[in-house]
Formats: sequence, C-alpha cells, structure tokens
Amino acid sequence: MSSKNKQGVCKETVYNRVFNAHSKNLFNFLYYKYGSLYNPEDKVQEAFVKLWENCSKVPEAKAKSYLFTIANNLTLNAYAHQKVVLKFRQTKPQSYTNESPEFVLEEQEYNARLQAAIANLSEAQRSAFLLNRIEGKKHKEIAEMLGISKKAVEKRIYGALAKLKKEITELK
Repeated sequence: MSSKNKQGVCKETVYNRVFNAHSKNLFNFLYYKYGSLYNPEDKVQEAFVKLWENCSKVPEAKAKSYLFTIANNLTLNAYAHQKVVLKFRQTKPQSYTNESPEFVLEEQEYNARLQAAIANLSEAQRSAFLLNRIEGKKHKEIAEMLGISKKAVEKRIYGALAKLKKEITELK
C-alpha cells in the first residue's frame, strides 16, 4: 500500500485537490436531483466536513464516491424530515378528546421515546427506515435511491426495527 493511501485525504494539498475537483460537480448533482429547496450548498459543505473528519479512512481514489454518497444521504435525510414536518402541519389538532389525561401523557411520553430512538439509529438505518415507513417506499425503490442492493436495504430496515424494539419495550 502506498503512503498516499495510508494518509487518505488528510494532507491539505490532497484535500484541496479533491475539493477543487469535485465540489462543483457535487453541487450540480444535488441541485439537479433535488433542487434548491434542500440547500445543496450546505450539503456540499457538510459532505466535505465529514470527509475531513474521516480523512484518514478515505483514500483519495474513493473520495468522490464517499462525497457523493454522504451528500446524497444528507439530502435524503432532509427530504424525509421535511415530509414529517409537512405531515405534522397538515394534521389538525382535535378541539376535544375522549382520552383521559393519563392516556394523553403516556402517549406524549411514548412519542418522545420513539423520536429519541429513531434519532439514535445510524444514518443509514434511519434513512432507509423513514423512506420505507414514512414515505411508503418499497425496498427496491429505496435501493435505487440510495445506490445500494435491495438486500442491504432490508438489512438496514430490519436492523432499525430491532434497535427500536430493544429501546422501546411497548413495541414488542
């Protein structure tokens, strides 16, 4: 293994070369795929920050693939979050309730635990899980969106379910 691969992209000159070579293409990819709604400039910057944080693990030859995968996943997460926000805005609160105050409190606590458990999932598991459960996407569609195999999507979703069941005992 050459010293170039051992260093990854941690050298400033290598990192600058990767940035200059791929930042514009990465921005264009995100802009054309998702539009300006999800702030492609921010996603490009976040992807390069993640590359810098993991610079020793990413060889220069794999940097482009790493950047595009990270930026795509960041945008998909923003998209999934936006869908949840829109869905929440569309639900109208009831002006009355038949539930007891204890039930309402338990429901709020359960929802808080569920949201925390979803937040604790890995980025890969969370994006696959939310695309499947919130957006109703099929495993094949998710695989195409994320650029992975259908089996990998299944593994991510079932892994997310297992973690959620472990963290929230009411799901069993």
